[in-house]
Amino acid sequence: MRNVRFKLCVVGLLLGVIGAHATALELSLNHVFNGVPVTLDSMQYRNAANEIMSVERVSYLLSNFAFERADGKWIELNEQFVWMDVAGKRTNAKLEVPDGTYRATRFAVGLDAKANSSDTTKYLADHPLNPNLNGLHWSWQGGYIFLALEGKYQTTNTEPKGYSYHFARSNNCTPVTLAANLDLSKDARMVVDFDIATVLNSPRVLSFAKDGASTHSRNGDPVASAIRANLPGAFHIRQFFQTTDTTQNKPVQPLYMPKEFTPYRFNMSAMFPIPSLPRDNPLIEERVSLGDKLFHEKALSKDGSISCASCHQNSSAFSDPREFSIGVRKQVGTRHAMPLFNMAWKSSFFWDGRAPSLRKQALMPIQDHAEMDQTLDGAVSNLTARAEYPPLFEKAFGSKKITAEKIGLAIEQFVLTLTSFDSKFDRVLRGQEKFTEQEQRGFELFMTEYEPRMGNYGADCFHCHGGPLFSDHQFHNNGLDAKNDLDTGRYRFTQIDSDRSKFATPSLRNVALTAPYMHDGRLKTLEAVVEHYSTGVKRSPTLDPNIAKHPDGGIHLSAPDKQALVAFLKTLTDQKFVKN
Repeated sequence: MRNVRFKLCVVGLLLGVIGAHATALELSLNHVFNGVPVTLDSMQYRNAANEIMSVERVSYLLSNFAFERADGKWIELNEQFVWMDVAGKRTNAKLEVPDGTYRATRFAVGLDAKANSSDTTKYLADHPLNPNLNGLHWSWQGGYIFLALEGKYQTTNTEPKGYSYHFARSNNCTPVTLAANLDLSKDARMVVDFDIATVLNSPRVLSFAKDGASTHSRNGDPVASAIRANLPGAFHIRQFFQTTDTTQNKPVQPLYMPKEFTPYRFNMSAMFPIPSLPRDNPLIEERVSLGDKLFHEKALSKDGSISCASCHQNSSAFSDPREFSIGVRKQVGTRHAMPLFNMAWKSSFFWDGRAPSLRKQALMPIQDHAEMDQTLDGAVSNLTARAEYPPLFEKAFGSKKITAEKIGLAIEQFVLTLTSFDSKFDRVLRGQEKFTEQEQRGFELFMTEYEPRMGNYGADCFHCHGGPLFSDHQFHNNGLDAKNDLDTGRYRFTQIDSDRSKFATPSLRNVALTAPYMHDGRLKTLEAVVEHYSTGVKRSPTLDPNIAKHPDGGIHLSAPDKQALVAFLKTLTDQKFVKN
């Protein structure tokens, strides 16, 4: 366990001293297919094997940057890493390069052995190698995915299936060299094309149907070998020009800090990556305590009948044991209440991600007519009229004045402190307990890909539920319905067709306590959940590629393997968290 005291100062990310004078080089990546900008989630592309395909995910790591001077000497940029992600619109990065003129640049797709095996818990929340940021680390299997390329494909007169190429392993770290005249006497921008078609087509042609629709880059895998051969030719410098950077980053100022306060000691596992806690709402004891009280306060509802805790019950890991929560006037909701723990590692909230922060999420159920059905002004008036609250707000915010914003900030702090990390699974990793034979088998299934081509018949759970948090915090269509017009999921918020039937991935920690399951509580037991992924998956246009690559229905596990998976999932229960 790590006890982390978060102070009020902003901790800067130091890239290292690389010289007396450095130029800021903005690296900008254009993602193209045969030279044409890529449109995600569109079945409009054709590879050299004459297969129609889409591109849904392009996410990758770059490292080992260097620049060649006219005299042939290469200037290495130590400890500078880049993570790019097309769906997340992360296509620009800043490098610090010593002043000078250069005739070439080089970098690697992937990481060398040292960086690939580094301690992931040391990276700050915004560092490109923080696994909670990039979602590219294989956790207990070790190492990063260097390039994740996913989508759908189809041959003539066939239904679309998924492909999932995860290019990884230190021996596949691929160098790329690009010749160009680069004048870095001033700040500059370098625009580079990354052609996805080349990764699949040249010099080696890859066919999803013939060569394999997935790879996890195990030794001897010809698909990984082909990607490694194709990658160096996929990058080309499109533009280079000098710029004037006029942007100024203003330091974040904490909101409404009282003159006297007690910093809150934030507890987390030593295995967890560093979270991105809100810098304008630093954790203090006085505000966390107020948030706890507000979380249980029924005066926030219109008729004084329910609180946040009514639908997020401690004994159920802060979820609701009912299929749907009951609001004021006994109104029944339409989605199952998600559990609340380890929220500090999430960046969006609710099943559809419509809330960008916990402070905003906290205020939405108060105003929802099917839940607490209270106006924010009414909630403020109710609290102001109660003698105990103005002094508590003064301790937490330096003023007795109660506002909706402060209510959100206080509840945000309380929910951020709900961390869970002491299950049997964690104790096994620490060497304090041992798995049973069945639990060990379940863990192996959970962490092993389903890739018959390479002789692997795992359950493939780790793609969405990998890492110490047991969630990738992304949105996926997991094959619950063949039609996308039932609950449209994230589409309801984004209005993007490719988001139909996609829902947030919940953490599997404490999963034995959080039944019923799925966004609508349709599955009542863990056995039913495992059966869904074994035989119940329904194909639809937005089905996640990592599931769409499997046979129709699912991965068809044996009865003993299903039981083993359930046994492993039960080891993720944190009894201390529930009791406290």
